[in-house]
Amino acid sequence: MYGVTDLRKDTLIDIDGVPYKVLEYAQKQMGRGGSIVNTKLKNLITGQVIDKTFKNVEKVKPAEIGRQSVQYLYNTGGRISVMDQTSYETIELDLSVDENIPKYIIEGGTIDALTYDDKIIGFEWPKNVTLKVVSAPGADKGNSSSASTKEVTLETGLNIQAPQFIKEGDIIKVDTRSATYIERAK
Repeated sequence: MYGVTDLRKDTLIDIDGVPYKVLEYAQKQMGRGGSIVNTKLKNLITGQVIDKTFKNVEKVKPAEIGRQSVQYLYNTGGRISVMDQTSYETIELDLSVDENIPKYIIEGGTIDALTYDDKIIGFEWPKNVTLKVVSAPGADKGNSSSASTKEVTLETGLNIQAPQFIKEGDIIKVDTRSATYIERAK
Protein backbone atom coordinates (compact mmCIF):
# COMPACT_ATOMS: atom_id res chain seq x y z
CA MET A 1 0.00 0.00 0.00
CA TYR A 2 1.14 3.52 -0.80
CA GLY A 3 0.73 6.39 1.60
CA VAL A 4 -0.74 9.31 -0.34
CA THR A 5 2.48 11.26 0.16
CA ASP A 6 4.27 8.48 -1.78
CA LEU A 7 2.27 9.28 -4.92
CA ARG A 8 4.22 10.94 -7.72
CA LYS A 9 3.66 11.63 -11.39
CA ASP A 10 3.26 8.41 -13.44
CA THR A 11 2.58 6.24 -10.34
CA LEU A 12 0.06 3.49 -11.14
CA ILE A 13 -2.65 3.01 -8.49
CA ASP A 14 -5.82 0.95 -8.05
CA ILE A 15 -9.03 2.66 -6.91
CA ASP A 16 -12.11 0.42 -6.55
CA GLY A 17 -10.63 -2.21 -8.88
CA VAL A 18 -9.79 0.27 -11.64
CA PRO A 19 -6.19 1.16 -12.60
CA TYR A 20 -5.27 4.86 -12.67
CA LYS A 21 -2.12 6.74 -13.59
CA VAL A 22 -1.20 9.86 -11.59
CA LEU A 23 -0.88 12.78 -14.03
CA GLU A 24 -0.51 15.60 -11.49
CA TYR A 25 0.23 15.66 -7.78
CA ALA A 26 0.12 18.54 -5.26
CA GLN A 27 0.39 18.31 -1.47
CA LYS A 28 -1.11 21.10 0.67
CA GLN A 29 -0.56 21.71 4.39
CA MET A 30 -3.79 22.43 6.28
CA GLY A 31 -2.80 24.10 9.57
CA ARG A 32 -3.41 21.74 12.49
CA GLY A 33 -5.46 19.35 10.41
CA GLY A 34 -2.53 17.74 8.62
CA SER A 35 -2.24 17.82 4.87
CA ILE A 36 -4.21 16.85 1.79
CA VAL A 37 -3.04 15.63 -1.59
CA ASN A 38 -4.75 16.84 -4.76
CA THR A 39 -4.25 14.57 -7.77
CA LYS A 40 -5.30 14.39 -11.38
CA LEU A 41 -5.76 10.74 -12.35
CA LYS A 42 -6.21 9.04 -15.73
CA ASN A 43 -8.36 5.92 -15.88
CA LEU A 44 -6.18 3.45 -17.83
CA ILE A 45 -9.19 1.56 -19.17
CA THR A 46 -11.51 4.36 -20.34
CA GLY A 47 -8.99 7.21 -20.65
CA GLN A 48 -11.19 9.47 -18.50
CA VAL A 49 -9.31 12.05 -16.39
CA ILE A 50 -10.58 12.83 -12.89
CA ASP A 51 -9.54 15.04 -9.98
CA LYS A 52 -9.29 13.30 -6.61
CA THR A 53 -8.31 14.62 -3.19
CA PHE A 54 -6.80 12.32 -0.57
CA LYS A 55 -6.37 12.95 3.14
CA ASN A 56 -2.85 12.50 4.51
CA VAL A 57 -3.79 9.34 6.47
CA GLU A 58 -5.33 7.46 3.51
CA LYS A 59 -3.63 4.49 1.88
CA VAL A 60 -3.76 3.70 -1.82
CA LYS A 61 -3.34 0.27 -3.39
CA PRO A 62 -0.74 -0.02 -6.18
CA ALA A 63 -2.17 -1.18 -9.51
CA GLU A 64 -0.91 -4.58 -10.58
CA ILE A 65 -0.06 -3.79 -14.17
CA GLY A 66 1.65 -6.50 -16.15
CA ARG A 67 3.86 -6.12 -19.20
CA GLN A 68 4.11 -8.41 -22.19
CA SER A 69 5.95 -8.07 -25.45
CA VAL A 70 3.66 -7.96 -28.49
CA GLN A 71 4.27 -7.70 -32.21
CA TYR A 72 2.16 -5.20 -34.16
CA LEU A 73 0.65 -7.07 -37.11
CA TYR A 74 -1.72 -4.71 -38.97
CA ASN A 75 -4.35 -1.98 -38.78
CA THR A 76 -7.85 -2.49 -40.18
CA GLY A 77 -9.66 0.82 -39.89
CA GLY A 78 -10.62 1.24 -36.25
CA ARG A 79 -8.96 -1.97 -35.03
CA ILE A 80 -5.39 -3.20 -34.69
CA SER A 81 -4.05 -6.73 -34.44
CA VAL A 82 -1.09 -7.67 -32.26
CA MET A 83 0.51 -11.03 -31.48
CA ASP A 84 1.63 -12.11 -28.01
CA GLN A 85 5.34 -12.97 -28.35
CA THR A 86 5.17 -15.89 -25.89
CA SER A 87 1.89 -17.65 -26.75
CA TYR A 88 1.72 -16.52 -30.42
CA GLU A 89 -1.95 -15.67 -29.84
CA THR A 90 -3.37 -12.93 -32.09
CA ILE A 91 -5.23 -10.23 -30.16
CA GLU A 92 -7.55 -7.71 -31.81
CA LEU A 93 -7.95 -4.33 -30.10
CA ASP A 94 -9.87 -1.14 -30.69
CA LEU A 95 -7.58 1.59 -31.98
CA SER A 96 -8.88 3.71 -29.08
CA VAL A 97 -6.61 1.67 -26.73
CA ASP A 98 -3.69 3.61 -28.22
CA GLU A 99 -4.00 5.55 -31.47
CA ASN A 100 -0.20 5.92 -31.70
CA ILE A 101 0.49 2.30 -32.67
CA PRO A 102 0.09 2.78 -36.45
CA LYS A 103 1.95 6.15 -36.29
CA TYR A 104 5.15 4.96 -34.64
CA ILE A 105 5.41 1.18 -35.09
CA ILE A 106 5.89 -0.44 -38.49
CA GLU A 107 4.04 -3.68 -39.20
CA GLY A 108 6.08 -6.47 -37.65
CA GLY A 109 7.61 -4.18 -35.00
CA THR A 110 7.44 -5.02 -31.29
CA ILE A 111 6.36 -3.01 -28.26
CA ASP A 112 5.56 -3.71 -24.59
CA ALA A 113 1.85 -3.89 -23.82
CA LEU A 114 0.47 -2.96 -20.41
CA THR A 115 -2.02 -5.53 -19.09
CA TYR A 116 -4.59 -5.46 -16.29
CA ASP A 117 -6.70 -8.54 -15.51
CA ASP A 118 -5.08 -10.21 -18.55
CA LYS A 119 -6.42 -7.49 -20.91
CA ILE A 120 -4.25 -5.06 -22.85
CA ILE A 121 -5.04 -1.55 -21.61
CA GLY A 122 -2.22 0.39 -23.26
CA PHE A 123 1.38 0.37 -24.39
CA GLU A 124 4.66 1.47 -22.86
CA TRP A 125 6.25 3.84 -25.32
CA PRO A 126 9.95 4.55 -25.69
CA LYS A 127 10.80 8.27 -25.71
CA ASN A 128 11.76 8.05 -29.37
CA VAL A 129 11.56 5.68 -32.32
CA THR A 130 13.64 5.33 -35.46
CA LEU A 131 11.75 5.50 -38.78
CA LYS A 132 12.63 5.78 -42.46
CA VAL A 133 11.65 8.84 -44.53
CA VAL A 134 9.68 7.75 -47.62
CA SER A 135 8.81 11.18 -48.99
CA ALA A 136 10.74 14.42 -48.57
CA PRO A 137 10.01 17.00 -51.27
CA GLY A 138 12.63 19.57 -52.16
CA ALA A 139 15.73 18.22 -50.39
CA ASP A 140 18.27 20.91 -51.24
CA LYS A 141 22.04 20.60 -50.91
CA GLY A 142 23.63 23.19 -48.67
CA ASN A 143 20.63 23.62 -46.38
CA SER A 144 22.19 21.68 -43.52
CA SER A 145 22.43 24.67 -41.18
CA SER A 146 19.07 26.21 -42.03
CA ALA A 147 16.44 26.54 -39.32
CA SER A 148 13.56 26.19 -41.80
CA THR A 149 11.61 22.94 -41.95
CA LYS A 150 9.52 20.97 -44.39
CA GLU A 151 6.92 18.25 -44.06
CA VAL A 152 8.21 14.70 -44.59
CA THR A 153 6.31 11.41 -44.67
CA LEU A 154 7.62 8.45 -42.70
CA GLU A 155 7.29 4.73 -43.47
CA THR A 156 4.28 4.46 -41.12
CA GLY A 157 2.43 7.24 -42.96
CA LEU A 158 3.07 9.83 -40.23
CA ASN A 159 3.81 13.36 -41.48
CA ILE A 160 6.17 15.50 -39.38
CA GLN A 161 8.22 18.68 -39.76
CA ALA A 162 11.92 18.03 -40.36
CA PRO A 163 14.92 20.17 -41.39
CA GLN A 164 15.40 20.99 -45.07
CA PHE A 165 18.43 18.67 -45.42
CA ILE A 166 16.41 15.50 -44.67
CA LYS A 167 15.88 13.50 -47.85
CA GLU A 168 14.02 10.40 -48.93
CA GLY A 169 15.65 7.24 -47.55
CA ASP A 170 17.10 8.91 -44.42
CA ILE A 171 16.55 7.19 -41.09
CA ILE A 172 15.49 9.67 -38.39
CA LYS A 173 14.60 9.64 -34.70
CA VAL A 174 11.11 10.89 -33.80
CA ASP A 175 9.93 11.93 -30.31
CA THR A 176 6.83 9.78 -29.53
CA ARG A 177 5.46 12.29 -27.00
CA SER A 178 5.24 15.21 -29.42
CA ALA A 179 5.62 13.70 -32.93
CA THR A 180 8.66 15.87 -33.60
CA TYR A 181 11.97 15.33 -35.36
CA ILE A 182 14.96 14.78 -33.03
CA GLU A 183 17.92 13.90 -35.26
CA ARG A 184 19.19 11.65 -38.01
CA ALA A 185 19.81 8.13 -36.71
CA LYS A 186 23.44 7.18 -36.49
